[in-house]
Amino acid sequence: MTTNRRFDLDWLRVISVFAVFVHHVCMPFNGDDFHIMNSESSKLLDDVMVYFEQFRLPLLFFVSGVGTIFAFSKRTWLQFIKERSFRLLIPLIFGMVVLIPPQTFFEFYEEFNFNISSYFKLLSQLKVNHLWFIENLFWMSLCSIPFILFLKSSKGERVVMKITQSSSKYGLFSWCIILVLLRIVSKYYFPSDSKSILNVSSTLYYSFYFMAGLLIASSNNLWNLILSNRRKYFSLALFFTVLFYFYYLLPSSVLSPYFSVSQRWSIWYLTCSLVSWSVLLTVLGYGYKHLNSRSFLLTKLNEAVYPFYMLHQTVIVIIGYFIIQLNISILSKTLLLFCSSLVVIMIVYRHAIYLFKWMRFLFGMKTKN
Repeated sequence: MTTNRRFDLDWLRVISVFAVFVHHVCMPFNGDDFHIMNSESSKLLDDVMVYFEQFRLPLLFFVSGVGTIFAFSKRTWLQFIKERSFRLLIPLIFGMVVLIPPQTFFEFYEEFNFNISSYFKLLSQLKVNHLWFIENLFWMSLCSIPFILFLKSSKGERVVMKITQSSSKYGLFSWCIILVLLRIVSKYYFPSDSKSILNVSSTLYYSFYFMAGLLIASSNNLWNLILSNRRKYFSLALFFTVLFYFYYLLPSSVLSPYFSVSQRWSIWYLTCSLVSWSVLLTVLGYGYKHLNSRSFLLTKLNEAVYPFYMLHQTVIVIIGYFIIQLNISILSKTLLLFCSSLVVIMIVYRHAIYLFKWMRFLFGMKTKN
């Protein structure tokens, strides 16, 4: 079981959260449904974003699964529940009460006035918004306790050894078969795109990556497989990327005479899963090779990444509400929103969170010595 600090995974966590930030900066301009929307949208931007959506969050859930193994290795299961509650549940509740209402306010700006009654009206509409990841991670962490205890047992070690032997024979990419079946079947019965923990298709999909993180973190041999096959995974990722865009850009009229709508969606989920798993293995392999080293910058970024995630969408929505009303190009608005949001988040983090013990606690940070 992996117990030593893996700096490459810290880097991938930081990169994943920054990718989420960039994604949400672009959301008002890609034509999808977001809390604030520009009057014009960019089809090219949407075409690029749809690709990165396939592995941006799966990578974050995978890294979180590995991190869960690290967190559990130092604690009893009761201590683990306490740690998860302090690190996830309390920041989630704080975020829902303090950080989410401003998003709702600017989303429905015309319906509210600047007074105390408006705030209570916002509180009555409690939402998780982007904090759904923290909610999902909390429940996944608790539900994984029996599985982690099993992995630490002698019987669990034998099961991990058999999985490792099977993966050595057939390749880690073969795990994608489970992912594809899980995705297609769950989407057939639960087609909603909601990220709610109650949406079975979404929860099962992200749980696959979380559980994969738990399993791979339990075997150094599985890590070595990822490292040694990284070039193969890269080739697969390139191939499936071409396949992904071929299917994505193919007019529906070409396939509609031969496949039903349901069947075309199943092909889409198959294609997305192949891209997701191949890119994830590629990133893990090359990350392990080139990013597994300590640095001062990484220490500071890793400390800031959690409050950065909690803050980012609220800041983007507030600033973006005013930027989308400017009479400038989409590119100019996007760059302006990116730069201004990043600066504001850094200022708030450094001067309102980092220095204060109680704010660090509310944002899930460790107490500063």
